[in-house]
Amino acid sequence: MSELKKSLGVFDIIALAFGAMVGWGWVVLAGDWIISAGTWGAMLAFMIGGLAVIMIGVNYAELAASMPVTGGEHTYTHRALGVTVSFICSWSILFGYFSVVAFEAVALPTVVEYFIPNYNQGYLWTIAGWDVYATWVGVGMLGSVIVTWLNIRGMEVSAWFQKTAVLGILFVGTLLFIGAVLYNPETSTAVQAPAFIDGISGMMTVIVMVPFMFVGFDVIPQAAEEIDLTRPNIGKFLIISIIIAVMWYVGVAWSVGRTLPLLQAQGSTLATADAMTNAWQGKWAGILLVIGGVLGILSSWNAFLIGGSRLLYAMSRAHMLPAFLGKLHPKYKTPKNAILLIGGLATLAPLFGRKMLVWIVDAGGFGIVIAYTCVAISFLVLRYREPDMVRPFKVPAGKLVGMVTIVLGFGLLVLYMPGMPSALTAVEWWIFFGWTSLGIGLYAYAIIKYPGISESIMAEELRELKIVNQLWLKDNPPKVKVKL
Repeated sequence: MSELKKSLGVFDIIALAFGAMVGWGWVVLAGDWIISAGTWGAMLAFMIGGLAVIMIGVNYAELAASMPVTGGEHTYTHRALGVTVSFICSWSILFGYFSVVAFEAVALPTVVEYFIPNYNQGYLWTIAGWDVYATWVGVGMLGSVIVTWLNIRGMEVSAWFQKTAVLGILFVGTLLFIGAVLYNPETSTAVQAPAFIDGISGMMTVIVMVPFMFVGFDVIPQAAEEIDLTRPNIGKFLIISIIIAVMWYVGVAWSVGRTLPLLQAQGSTLATADAMTNAWQGKWAGILLVIGGVLGILSSWNAFLIGGSRLLYAMSRAHMLPAFLGKLHPKYKTPKNAILLIGGLATLAPLFGRKMLVWIVDAGGFGIVIAYTCVAISFLVLRYREPDMVRPFKVPAGKLVGMVTIVLGFGLLVLYMPGMPSALTAVEWWIFFGWTSLGIGLYAYAIIKYPGISESIMAEELRELKIVNQLWLKDNPPKVKVKL
């Protein structure tokens, strides 16, 4: 087993997962939700999509408590479906992680435009119709360097930063909700958003955004070896973090729909900030919300850098990727090379402009759903094949839950396919196929250079897990039901 340091408590893991799920999207995309589906349509879309994510999270919760090792789905899919599927699942979710980290590196300089409208100086080039400026790139790069440095310094530093950011986000979000409750729409002559727009079609447009908006709870399994909690509680608090995020998004949709007139929403670049301004009748409120959005950027950025680097570390440890990615920092005990790789790539992201990163995010969302579906299949396979596997957190009616989750996973995958209102564009498909080709090349290299080693290393890790589980079972014997 690894030498990662256990340093995450209850609030740490909730902040880690919630901060990952609540990034910048709620500030900039809420207007699109209302325009696409209406106020109640958007709320219902997040309830339905959130329920699907909770079902997926339940699968993760049982598996994370059963196999508390770094890498999460990397280990689960290997145990159930073998090394090849494990690589496919890991590479897919890694694409999602990287897409979010890159997105945040572009979101940060975009926010600065709200405070300093004319700060773009030093024209560099134009990509996909969007002009790239030196000052804009510089802000994104500086943010990436700082977050990367915080992660290398150790999980304690990252966790402290995460908790501080999440507390700020919750404060601003609560203020938005209170403002919406006190707001009287009748005082405005502008037309408010209707309850529903375009019925089922409008809701589907919002639902397809859900995987990207909720991705993040799975960073808990990625950092499982650094969590200092009882194993049942790892599963419980993973689910709690998702429920909190569902409530958050539903509350944001209602608040924006109530306080932001439809015409204003259609022309807004930061809809939630404009809604906050309306709710409290002051520009200060919008600025405060944008500050909360900045905290969301940083918390999500931090969490996905943690999750992505731990997954790279686990894949390297299994000889699926080059060995240098599995090196730990001698002092801070963090996977420094994996952190530097993801952080370094994210530092380059602002050079490609805003439009390119939107494409990467959409394609990354497809990779996330592939990984979730693989985990759901693994969950069900292990329920059938290893019914006596130690499960410190056991989901009731697990086989039924697994079947339903698999159907939900494939249902989400269909939404990305050609012919659907929410299908990926041609450019996004090319990006996805490019990432897939890179993965195939790396996996083929690993098979040739380390023939059979990945399988033997993963098998050894599973043997160690079984010993750990036997010790846990010895200290926590199952309760015997007495028949009267």
